[in-house]
Parts: sequence; C-alpha cells; structure tokens
Amino acid sequence: MKENSNYYCVILAGGKGRRLWPTSRESFPKQFIDFFGSGRTQLQQTYDRFAKIMPEDHIFINTNISYLDLVREQLPQVPRERILAEPIHRNTAPSAAWATHRIMHLNPDASIIISPSDQAVQNEEAFIANVQEGLDFVSANNCLLTMGVKPTRPEPGYGYIQLGERAANDVYRVQSFTEKPDREFAKVFMDSGEFYWNTGLFLSNARYCFECFCKLLPAVLRNFDEMKPDFTPEEENNFINENFPAYPNLSIDNGILEKSDNVYVMKCDFGWADLGTWHSIYEAMQKGDGDNVVIDCEVMIDNAHGNVIKLPKDKIAVINGLDGFIVAEKDNVLLICKKEDSSALVRKFVNEVQIKKGEKYV
Repeated sequence: MKENSNYYCVILAGGKGRRLWPTSRESFPKQFIDFFGSGRTQLQQTYDRFAKIMPEDHIFINTNISYLDLVREQLPQVPRERILAEPIHRNTAPSAAWATHRIMHLNPDASIIISPSDQAVQNEEAFIANVQEGLDFVSANNCLLTMGVKPTRPEPGYGYIQLGERAANDVYRVQSFTEKPDREFAKVFMDSGEFYWNTGLFLSNARYCFECFCKLLPAVLRNFDEMKPDFTPEEENNFINENFPAYPNLSIDNGILEKSDNVYVMKCDFGWADLGTWHSIYEAMQKGDGDNVVIDCEVMIDNAHGNVIKLPKDKIAVINGLDGFIVAEKDNVLLICKKEDSSALVRKFVNEVQIKKGEKYV
C-alpha cells in the first residue's frame, strides 16, 4: 500500500441518527451500534477502513460532547487530542471547518478526506485506490472533490451530482447538485447516465479547504488564530466550547459545495451504500425469502414480503401478511410503518413522540 505522510482523515460521528429510530437512540446513535452483528460498530468499521490507507495518528474523530465517552470506549487507541467533541449540534460544515483548522495547524500540506461514519463499502481494495487517487488529486489542485458512485436504482433518499466536463482520468467538474429528488426525477437522473450518487465523502487540501470555509462561515476560528497563533489542542477545545454556537446549522453539501464554483467529482466503483435510513439499509442488503431483510434477529415469516426487520436478540417475531414495512423494536419503542421513502416519516414520528411522550422514548 502506498502511504503518504500528508494524508489525513476526519470521521464525522456526532449525528443523533434519528432516521434509524428506534434502534438508533439519541443517547446511543447508529454509529456506535453493531447494527448487523459483525462484531464491530459502524464507527469502528469506518476507522478500520481508513487505518489501511494512512497512519492511524492521522485519523481524527469529530463528535458531540455527549458521545465523547462512547468514542473513547470504542476507539481506545485514539488519544483525546484527535477527538474533536463539539458542545452543541451544528451539522457537518462547522465540524469540517474545525477539523481542517486542527489538521492544518499540524501539517499545512495536509490533504484531507472527510467521511461519514455510517456507510457500507463492499470492495475495500477499490475504495482504498479511489481514496488515494482522490487525495493525490486534491494535493495537486486547489479544489473541492466529492466521490460519486453510479446509481443502481432511482433512490429519492440520496443526493445526485451531475457530471460536467472531464478534468482528469475519472474526475469531472460538477455541473449541478440535486438533494433528494422525488422518485420520478431520480429515475430521469439515473437513466441519463450524467448523474452519480453523492456519497458524502469530501476531499480537499487543507489550505484551500479552510479558505473556502473562511469565505462561507463566520470568522470564529480566524479570530482564534489572531489571538492564539501558537495554540495547543486544549486551548482550541476551550475556545470552541465557548464560540461554536456562533456557527450556523449548515451541511457541507448545502453550505460549502453548492456555494463553491471549484467543485469536482470522482467516478468511483467501490460498492457503496448509505446506512442512514431503514429504506437504504433494505436496498443495500441481501434479501431473504419473500425479499425480506432480517437484521441480526430471530423471525418466522409467513406470506410476508419486502419488509426490513430489526428486533432485540432475546425475542422471536412471527410475521404474517405484512408487505413493505419496517418492523423495529428497541427498549421501550416498537415501530411498524411503511418502508417506502421512510426517512421523513420516521423523523416525523420521532418529533411527535418527543413532544407528546417525552425524551425517554427518543
């Protein structure tokens, strides 16, 4: 494996995981769960993947302060100075800005990949090759680069990237972004061959990346640099704890990529799936009898089709006559709802339960 001392990674592990409720709960969200009974949580699997690409001391974890103990428990090899624990939730753009600032202070020549912690990668060799190629590209070019994969179905729950003119090998200038189109448009996008799924993997060299964040976000970290040009990680942590709320609630996609002109996409083929929703998990996993997906639990199925089922290991379920549903139970909540395009529906249920029944169910 080719190893580059300027390669760095940031794993985003601060989300509440509400789209996979009730299995994913606010106190113990999806990235910390061994969802499929593999022996490793989603966060641990993501860490393992990047540890094959770069030195482990170049891998940083971004999370919320509420989950700091979970991160340290699951990744005991990661020292505290490489865990960036935010005081409040502010989406991915401020998270990436802070991580880029920390890494640039350590190595101004760094090239960084920012990755979600809840993705499935089927072909790790192809993934490693694509990441290395992408990091090489951004180290030589001042730009923002996303990794795209060819759609295999008209999925309305994903973002779509339209390819523009070719820049190098499998790298293209981005023509447009479309976030979560309806199913008809998703089918048009897929059939056109011009659109790729947005994996949420985002690459840039540290200097250019931070310059982009400085243009589009409040001058929080720039003010800190003026006050403390030779800061320690502890000093930076203290400053963030006091000043992070000044950032807006912006995602990398909406806050940075869609507002920048110099954005590229790499065509990748590493067998990708977003494991953030019940529907996407159903689509990504191998189907059993009746096209049902049963996730690490005991179920007897009779005349039931197209369901995704995740239950506690100490129970057995008997399911008859159910077609196209999510059946998920965890602790004090049982969810049974239609599977199709379930993301917005599950979020709605979480909000209603929180308002009417209280935090203990969320």
